[in-house]
Amino acid sequence: MTDGPEPGPAPGPLGRAEASAMALGKGRTDDLPPGVRVVMDVRALQEPARAPRTASYLDGLLGGFDADPRPGESFAFLLASDEDDPTPRFEHLEVVGRRLLPPVRLLRQAALTVDPFVLRGASVGAAWRADRSGAAGAVYHAAGNAVPIASRLPTVVTLLDLAPWELPEAFQRGTTSRFGQRLRARLLRDAAAILVGTEAVAKSARRLLHLRRDRIHVVPLAPRPAYAAVLEHALGRRETARAAADRLGLGDRYLVYHGRHDIRQDGVTLMAALASLASTDRPAGLADAADWPPRLLVVDATPDDRAALARIAARHDASNQVVYAPILPADDTAAIVAAARAVVLPVVSEASGLVAIDSLAAGVPVIASAVGALPEIVGSAGILVEPRDRERLAVAMATAWSDEPVRAGIAAAARSRGTGPSGGPRSWVDVANEVRAIYATVAR
Repeated sequence: MTDGPEPGPAPGPLGRAEASAMALGKGRTDDLPPGVRVVMDVRALQEPARAPRTASYLDGLLGGFDADPRPGESFAFLLASDEDDPTPRFEHLEVVGRRLLPPVRLLRQAALTVDPFVLRGASVGAAWRADRSGAAGAVYHAAGNAVPIASRLPTVVTLLDLAPWELPEAFQRGTTSRFGQRLRARLLRDAAAILVGTEAVAKSARRLLHLRRDRIHVVPLAPRPAYAAVLEHALGRRETARAAADRLGLGDRYLVYHGRHDIRQDGVTLMAALASLASTDRPAGLADAADWPPRLLVVDATPDDRAALARIAARHDASNQVVYAPILPADDTAAIVAAARAVVLPVVSEASGLVAIDSLAAGVPVIASAVGALPEIVGSAGILVEPRDRERLAVAMATAWSDEPVRAGIAAAARSRGTGPSGGPRSWVDVANEVRAIYATVAR
């Protein structure tokens, strides 16, 4: 590992994890079970635009661990050698080493085959003498696409995406990609534990990947802190949203679309639905001051995403209804989303539901395709439509835009969803503690 020899316990009656917990107001940790050594690939945090779903999950999970450190718990991070290290911001984690990996992403489709072998080599020795630092064992936790082959550690995998197997015509076109996805499926079947966010995704994973039922664990995810806090600071957030809307030329009403453009998203149906609304008469009950047709604000989109969506909008004559926001700090984006009429999620595959979870935490209804994790997450806090159905999507957007009683009802349902063990909003500390329990089981 690049950090050199493993450090011993900190001087004094408490180790670093115990001292950190007390500094965070957690009190003494003598009654807590010892943690484990966690080897984790965090390359997605170095380039979040390439894998936003995985980056968001890792950021939340490590933030949960960092907010509530445990005695004996330590981490060994695997990082890309050609990118900056984003992990020092997790100040309370006991990081025993950082190993730098070659940039295998440059191999494109072949990376699916090469990466498992690179990760296996990188993890060798990462758990060495874990027990000497007070750990109860060691695990390898993989999130995203990369799973090590023949790892000497029990492997825990968070499954955030089923698209490679739900949409094989898109992800398994060539011989190399087909072999890589089949190898990944085999590695998932060999994992000690598979974590998913909903029961629906657990069922789909068993069917598509032939996973053992007893190895699948449902661990619901949590909203990002900026979205979880948005309702607590409603006045300030409204002012931020209003200022941003004015700068972007938006009126008092707008819909939001998180503008990742890939095969899982259905931007074509979205733009076609917007164009359909432009040719529809203004609803009779819509307030005189409200704009018509609805306008869509695209957030969190890279320049490439914006360019691709702009081309789709132009083909459907919907360009005048679409506004593109620059990449903003999470707090500002959360404020803008919280002031929207609804968040629109037209997709053909979705196994994480992270965008929906964020939106509901901000009290915003979600108009989503009824696929994957979304029906279970959204429930009565939004409107579900069949994928690729532009007419029903258009009706759903028009309803959220102009029907005040319906919109008020689903917004109230959004604010009431997503509670954690303490009765308040579910947090990433809740997620981290449930994941810790799984670590302890497989590490033994």
